[in-house]
Amino acid sequence: MISVLRSLSARVLIALALGLGIGAAFQSSGVTVEPGVISGVEAVGGLWLNALQMTVVPLVFSLLVTGIAAASDAAATGRLAARSVLLFVGLVALAAALTLLLVPLVLAVWPVGAQAAQALIAGAGAAPADGLEAAAQGGGFAQWLMSLAPANPVRAAAENAVLPLVLFGAFFGFAATRLPTDQRALIVNVFEAVAQIMIIIVRWVLLAAPIGVFALALVLGLRSGFGSAPALIHYIVLVSGACIVTVILSYPLAMMGGVRLPRFARALVPVQAVAFSTQSSLGTLPVMVERAQDFLGIPERVAGLVLPLAVAIFRITSPVANLSVALFIAHVSGLEPSVGQMAAAGVVALAVSIGTVGLPGQVSFFASMAPICLALGVPLELLPLLLAVEVIPDIFRTLGNVSADMAVTVVLDDSEGEDVSAGAA
Repeated sequence: MISVLRSLSARVLIALALGLGIGAAFQSSGVTVEPGVISGVEAVGGLWLNALQMTVVPLVFSLLVTGIAAASDAAATGRLAARSVLLFVGLVALAAALTLLLVPLVLAVWPVGAQAAQALIAGAGAAPADGLEAAAQGGGFAQWLMSLAPANPVRAAAENAVLPLVLFGAFFGFAATRLPTDQRALIVNVFEAVAQIMIIIVRWVLLAAPIGVFALALVLGLRSGFGSAPALIHYIVLVSGACIVTVILSYPLAMMGGVRLPRFARALVPVQAVAFSTQSSLGTLPVMVERAQDFLGIPERVAGLVLPLAVAIFRITSPVANLSVALFIAHVSGLEPSVGQMAAAGVVALAVSIGTVGLPGQVSFFASMAPICLALGVPLELLPLLLAVEVIPDIFRTLGNVSADMAVTVVLDDSEGEDVSAGAA
C-alpha cells in the first residue's frame, strides 16, 4: 500500500475518487453547501491549474527548439539515422492525420451521453460552448492563413496563439541549426536550461496535484454527483482504444519489412510485457535490443542505432492519444472545430510530439495537451480531471510506442539490406 501511495498517478487517482465520492455524497444527501464554500474550493483547483498553465508557452517553445536540434544532430550522423528520422516524422504525421479523420467518426457513432457530458463540463466549470465558439472564430480561411506568421511573437505567446508560436519556434529551431557550432551549442544550451527550469516548476506544481484534483473533483461531485463518471469511462476507453490501434498497426508495418507475422508477434511478447509493467519506453529498451538482435536477426549496427534513436525522438502514440483527448474535450463541450482548427491542432501535435519525448508522463501530458487544446479552441479546465485517469491510457501509450519502435527497426533493416544488395549489383 505504501509503495502504491508513492506513485503520483495513484495519489491523483485516489484524490479524484475521494473528491468525487464526497461531493456526490453531499449532493445526493440533499445537504446544502454554501455557494461561497464551493467557490473557495473551486478557486483552489483553479489556482493549481493556472500554475501549470504558466509554464506552457516557455516550455513548449524551448522543447521545440531543442527537439529540432536533436533531430538535426541525429539525421547528420549518417544515412541510416537520416532515414530513421524521416520515417519517424512521416509516421507521426500520418498518425496525426488518421486520428483527426477517424476519432470524430468514432465519437459520432459512439457519442458521450448528453447528461454525462453536461455533468462533466458543468462540474469542471469549463466555459460554455457558445463562448468558446465565439472566441475561436478566426475570420475565415484568409485570416487564418495570415495568422500563421505572427507579426509579434511575444503578443502571440501572450494571447495563447499556439500555432503561430509553434511555427515561429520551428523556424527558430531550424535557423539555429545553421549557426556555427559554438553559437549553435550556446543557444541550444540556453533553451535546454529554460526547458529544465520549466520542468522543475511543473514538478513542484504536480506535488500539489492530489490537492488540486481533489478540489476540482469535489466541486464536480457537489454539482453533478456521479453523473460525470460515464464520461470519464468513455474517455478512458476512447484514448486507450486509439493507442491499441497503433499496436495493431505495428504488425502489418513489420510485415512490410519482410518479417512474418507470427515471428514478429513472438518477438514482441516480452517487450510488451516489460512495457506494460514499467510504462517506460526507455526502461524497455534493453529488451527491445535483445529481441531485435537475437530473435529477429537484426544486425547490431542497425538495432543499436535505430532503437535508441526511436526511444529518443519517436513516439507514435503522442499525436494519436493527445489529439484523441482534445477531440474528446471538444465533443463533450458541444464544439465542432473548423477545418483550420483541426489542421492547426494536427501541426501542433506533430511539433510537441518531437519536443516532449522523454518527459515524465504527468509533465508531458500538460506540455502536450495544453497547446493542442488551445489550437483546437477547447477548454483546458478538464485536463486535471483527465490527468487523474490517464494512468490507464498511459499503459497503452507505452505499448503502442515500443511496438512501433520494433516495427520501424524491422523496416529500416530491410531497407538497409536492399541498399547493400543494390550496391553489390
